[in-house]
Amino acid sequence: MFEAILPLPAHLREVLWTKLGPCTATSRHYGFRNPVAVGRRSCRSFSSATFRMSALAVELTAPNGRKYTQPTGLFINNEWVKSSSGAKITSINPTDESEIASVYAATPEDVDAAVAAARTALKDPSWRDLSPTERGNMMIKLSDLIGRDAEILATIETWDNGKTYADSLSIDVAEVQGTLKYYGGYADKIHGQTIDVGADKFAYTIKEPIGVCGQIIPWNFPLAMAAWKLGPALACGNTIVMKAAEQTPLSILYMANLIKEAGFPPGVINILNGYGREAGAAIATHLGIDKVAFTGSTATGKEIMKMASINMKNITLETGGKSPLIVFDDAELDQAVKWAHVGIMSNQGQICTATSRILVQDGIYDQFLDAFKAQVQEVSVVGDPFAETTFQGPQVTKSQYDRVLGFVKTGKEEGATLVSGGEAFTQGPTSGKGFFITPTIFSGVKPSMKIYREEVFGPFVVIASFKDEDEALQMANDTTYGLGSAVFTQNLTRAHRVAKRIEAGMVWINSSNDSDYRVPFGGVKQSGIGRELGEAGLAAYSQTKAVHVNLGCRL
Repeated sequence: MFEAILPLPAHLREVLWTKLGPCTATSRHYGFRNPVAVGRRSCRSFSSATFRMSALAVELTAPNGRKYTQPTGLFINNEWVKSSSGAKITSINPTDESEIASVYAATPEDVDAAVAAARTALKDPSWRDLSPTERGNMMIKLSDLIGRDAEILATIETWDNGKTYADSLSIDVAEVQGTLKYYGGYADKIHGQTIDVGADKFAYTIKEPIGVCGQIIPWNFPLAMAAWKLGPALACGNTIVMKAAEQTPLSILYMANLIKEAGFPPGVINILNGYGREAGAAIATHLGIDKVAFTGSTATGKEIMKMASINMKNITLETGGKSPLIVFDDAELDQAVKWAHVGIMSNQGQICTATSRILVQDGIYDQFLDAFKAQVQEVSVVGDPFAETTFQGPQVTKSQYDRVLGFVKTGKEEGATLVSGGEAFTQGPTSGKGFFITPTIFSGVKPSMKIYREEVFGPFVVIASFKDEDEALQMANDTTYGLGSAVFTQNLTRAHRVAKRIEAGMVWINSSNDSDYRVPFGGVKQSGIGRELGEAGLAAYSQTKAVHVNLGCRL
């Protein structure tokens, strides 16, 4: 999934500090940034000419015939620039394994430049003193521009990621529009309060932005996850340095031009391509960044949490999951089957909240298993993600493809029963090329098995049985994760009782994974820290200042 971001060992950091000092790119990369320098463009001198370079882009024609101009640079201070090293990342089409385009990969030095631009913008009157209403209008304009270019953005998302075009257009891009418009409407409704503490004092609070926010985006929903983080951060008046996932950078880069067109001042939003070990680590350790928000694997989230401690950054983490879906014997079986299918097989199973553990009461276990297998075989049509009939495209990368097939092998070795799928799909549109996998169902699964406990992140589901409500809850909660969950029953009393006892940040009753940007999203245990979306998402990007006015207390 996501590369781990590992800091340099302490003894090597000391050697670098001694030999290189605090103002080199290498020493900045490993946490030795000069606090005095972060308010300037960087330790080294970056001339303004760097930010006036001509646009960096290539003309592309997507598999659906749509032509467009693809940016390939780093978006810093509202300009396209090359990376300081000249290194590039090549984006691969997961459908046929062909190269789409190469984009510049940011170094720690480039992160310094982006942070300097963001810090300058944070204090610039064109952003700092902009009325909240105007800030919100700017966000709504960006939402409208995304709607205008929805088909281009959906095309790029499908080509680069492998998700179906129908989902890219009607779900992902639509969610980006809605999220930005939602938070644009909130921008002038974020305010403090007065607090009555008696006649001798006037006390009030002010809501202020946290500052420069580093945001690290995953590859499974590139545009949507960008909007989830941009929306509340901008509404609260922060500035941003965002790193796209190295596997899927293209759609966010296209969106950067729309950011400039919407009128955002230079430096407010900076978008970098780059590897997690280099650019991601530089963001997490940068002393000029006040907050880091990350969506990705739990392992990488832990590393970011460690590195962010260098200056006690505010953090928001949305990490892994192994979400349960509980089906009681009084459930509407047809609906439970259909929602269970959506909950795990959508987006090639590459969803952090995917309900990948299905727990079925033993009285209806065989009936559910037969119906679920039939649903998967009928609906989960694997093929060209641009085709209207396709439900499941390829996995995003070869490593993800290999990971899923590796879990199939493990499941067989552990003694689980392979009900359906579990092999490479070679009848696709590209004659055996591409990262296609047939949707996989395992039954006879025990809670001790690796396939029951670990996140697979693919079209891979395990189905187990339970006797009663207590056992269902024990099995559901027997995990280090706590992101999503689902309950199917027609007994509303039981539904609410189980929802309260499940250890998860979200519970769906008689549905699965039908999230909404107006409702808080996030997990407990090792599934993350904090909440995104809804009004709760604003709390992650604002801080409260208390003001005490002495009216009559004299010493």
